Amino acid sequence: MRFFSCLTQDHNLWLVGLAAALCVLGSVVAARLFQRLRYAERGARSAWTFMGAVATGATIWCTHFVAMIAYEPGVDITYEPMLTGVSLGVAILGSAAALWVGSRHFRRASTLGGVIFGLAVTAMHYTGMAAFAAEAVVHWSAAYIAASVIGAVVFGALAFQRVEASGRSGSPWTGVALMVVGIVALHFVGMAAMTVIPLAPHDGAVTADQANLAMAFAVAGVGLLVLGTGMSSHALDLQSRARAKAHIEQLMEGSVDGMVVEQDGRILAANAAFAALIQVDAPALSGDSLSRWIEGLDGLSVSALTQTTLALPGGASVPVEVAVRRDDVQGAEAPFMIYAVRDLRARLAQERRIAHLARNDALTGLPNRASFLEWLSRQIGETSVHPRVALLAIDLDRFKEVNDIHGHAAGDQLLIRIAERMKAALKPGEFVARLGGDEFVAVTPVVERADSLDLAYRLRNAIAAPVDLDFAEVSCGASVGVALWPDDATDISALINDADLAMYRAKASLTTDVCFYEEAMDEAVRNRRRMVQQLREALDQDQFSLNWQVQASVETGEITGYEVLLRWIRPDGAFISPADFIPLAEESGLILPIGEWVLRKACAEAAGWAAPHKIAVNLSPVQLGHVDLPRLVHQILLETGLAPTRLELEITETAMISDMERTTHILRQLKALGVSIAMDDFGTGYSSLSTLRAFPFDKIKLDRSFMSELDGGPQSSAIIRAVLALGESLAIPVLAEGVETLEQLSFLRDQGCTEAQGYLLGRPKPVADDLIQLEARTLWAGAAAA
Repeated sequence: MRFFSCLTQDHNLWLVGLAAALCVLGSVVAARLFQRLRYAERGARSAWTFMGAVATGATIWCTHFVAMIAYEPGVDITYEPMLTGVSLGVAILGSAAALWVGSRHFRRASTLGGVIFGLAVTAMHYTGMAAFAAEAVVHWSAAYIAASVIGAVVFGALAFQRVEASGRSGSPWTGVALMVVGIVALHFVGMAAMTVIPLAPHDGAVTADQANLAMAFAVAGVGLLVLGTGMSSHALDLQSRARAKAHIEQLMEGSVDGMVVEQDGRILAANAAFAALIQVDAPALSGDSLSRWIEGLDGLSVSALTQTTLALPGGASVPVEVAVRRDDVQGAEAPFMIYAVRDLRARLAQERRIAHLARNDALTGLPNRASFLEWLSRQIGETSVHPRVALLAIDLDRFKEVNDIHGHAAGDQLLIRIAERMKAALKPGEFVARLGGDEFVAVTPVVERADSLDLAYRLRNAIAAPVDLDFAEVSCGASVGVALWPDDATDISALINDADLAMYRAKASLTTDVCFYEEAMDEAVRNRRRMVQQLREALDQDQFSLNWQVQASVETGEITGYEVLLRWIRPDGAFISPADFIPLAEESGLILPIGEWVLRKACAEAAGWAAPHKIAVNLSPVQLGHVDLPRLVHQILLETGLAPTRLELEITETAMISDMERTTHILRQLKALGVSIAMDDFGTGYSSLSTLRAFPFDKIKLDRSFMSELDGGPQSSAIIRAVLALGESLAIPVLAEGVETLEQLSFLRDQGCTEAQGYLLGRPKPVADDLIQLEARTLWAGAAAA
């Protein structure tokens, strides 16, 4: 009853309310600062301890002295200044000690800090009461003093414990309430322990009302100033932390990977990328555990990338790559675990696509060369159980026509459809692959040689069936070459080569499109390849030479020029016919350097002759198709000094037919240099008359085959007369090749032929010989007599 009577009868309740408000406000600030101090960085702990001590000490001191001002014992009261100031210092120092100890991270640190806080409140209260001075006798109750001390210590310890339990940013209201109860209980129980017996007042003493008014303003001003400073510091800290948190969230949201921050097994933050990955709203993740979605989370290696799976609602899973970083923050309850979760579905799909492309054709989806070689190696390896394995080399016929007529896009569509049909035509154990372009291969185990024909015919029929491409119906054929292991070859490269040889034979054949390999094919190919190599060596080692065959006027026997003939005599003395090596040179492309050598050598020799005879040089179709031919001829004429009018270039009709417009353009450039152009082997081509109309030739050379058949019947003589008449009507001189008898020469003279060339006039010789004119005149005299 003494406590309640003291509170209600001996205190001004308005000022008690003010003290209570200051106590609540100060306790809130003190609790927040204590929370902040527990998680402060090492360098900032002293500053936060000072701020918390000032705010907490001011809370205790202001509550005490405003409540003291509210105390009305019925006598005039004064306060001794020194002890009043000491009481404020006791409150601040005691609060500093309580906060410092309570914020440490050892067991019961908060309890010990709360005990120190209660003792500090007690020491401040009774130091302040010692400054109490009045015209009265004061009696103290030991029981009430003990009760006030116990209450302050117990409620202080409980308050600190509850604030610690609220964590870094939790609600501290329970701790605040206990702190308020402890401070209020100490003051009013301590005041109930005091009994004041008034004495007679002295004259001129300050009245109680005046003292109370002055003290109330002073204490309220100091208290509000200190509390305002503490609240401002706390607000600035909250703003700074909010800004840092917003920056971290911005960084997390800016990441394309899922980001999760976890502490003590609870998710503190997660970005939208992670929420979208697990199909959960981001706010719902707070407080949950990441191990709910990722198994074995604790076993993940820190600072290393680990591939695992992410469990999704409904039982689905996503392959992910997880990076873990541990962040040990000073003062934190537990380390922060930062997880970066990357969705691997797109990357794994890309890797699968790359792996597929590494082993399959990008256009058709069929296995490629690497897969084919691997499959063939298994089929014919040491562990093979098949008695024979057939390798089919397949090349499409007329595929180039589809590309040329309908475009490459249509060609690609045709290849895709053909590949689908070939794949559908396969039986178990059979294999088909695309090597590139329009080349395919197939592999099948067989018992007998003829067993491979079944697969060959099935694939051929699949290829030959027409394909509807919306805008056109197209089709192509197939040439198939078959080689058998181990009958034809025992290693992969030889087997592939044999199948290719058989395929080329099928492609060249007009009667069959499926051919088996034969040993004679290999020998013929080896001979051709050997000769090509020898051609290269002959060109490098200067084994070629030139022969000259005379051309003379049929009317007078005068020499009109010489035709250049290429000869190849190998170091062993073997003579190689031009009919054997010229086609190979054209196929291999060696005809270009060989033709250039012939042209340069012939022009150089002819430039040194005493008589300015013309020279005739044959041009290969390959040379004629080269755009650089006019420039090359011009360059050689300049280098050798030969007059352009002395050079005559001979071409065949076949060379012009492949690309009439292009060839005509090149021939016009050559004529512009002053060079003569002659049509060689006239009468044996495809369209002689149209060719003569397309280009104004300077000479027509009648093929030797007509002269050899002149005595065989009237047809050859009729053709010769027709050609000579055609030349006369077009004003183009005609030279007859292959003249070997006086009768042939006499016939040509009677028909008005311009020039002749053949063994009768002179065989090819290494050096042009003007003495042949004497022999020619004798022959002409004999022909005239005949």
